[in-house]
Amino acid sequence: MSLDSLAHRWYASEGSRSPLLLLHGTGGDEDELVPFAQAAAPGAPMLAVRGAVSEGGKLRHFARHPDGRFDSSEVVRRADELAAFVAAARDRYGFGPPLALGFSNGANIAAALMLLHPALLTGAILLRAVPPLTGTAHAALVGRRAVVVSGETDSIAPPALGADLTLCLTKQGAEATHHVLPCGHDLTPADVTLARDWLSSLAEGAPAGPASSHLIRP
Repeated sequence: MSLDSLAHRWYASEGSRSPLLLLHGTGGDEDELVPFAQAAAPGAPMLAVRGAVSEGGKLRHFARHPDGRFDSSEVVRRADELAAFVAAARDRYGFGPPLALGFSNGANIAAALMLLHPALLTGAILLRAVPPLTGTAHAALVGRRAVVVSGETDSIAPPALGADLTLCLTKQGAEATHHVLPCGHDLTPADVTLARDWLSSLAEGAPAGPASSHLIRP
């Protein structure tokens, strides 16, 4: 796949941080998560990708059925396309396997990437995510790490679905944890702090701990 297939921005870095793959939510674009990523992982190289699907004029990474249900075949197709794009970007820009940072629809496509292309990512920060696929065979995720972050009052991506996704990743061998913050579907400073601390634990080699769901209050 050509790099021209998806609009994106590449932020190079001279540091040693792991590269991040930024995947925005519905209605966002490739710039949406850049400030978040810069705060959570200062100096990290970043590949920020714009979704290629428009839903009511709002950009997304995959289309849905008119009633909002996910179309598994569409999710798989878009995840395959994104995986091929990331591989092409790695060849062009010369970076190693990235860690995904996704919000909402971007977190859902990042989860699909983990499940369908386990060698593509080293792990993922999945903000306001739900299980993207059902009835699809997934590859083993041994050695991959993920953190799923839900909002306590989020009606779009309820904490129960975040817990389901965490369990799905864990069953495939990933080291996944689930956190619930006292907020809705919006991103908050607490998300940045949690992501920064989680990334620091990766750099220090700390164990991820068992899959769990717990509410974090300031």
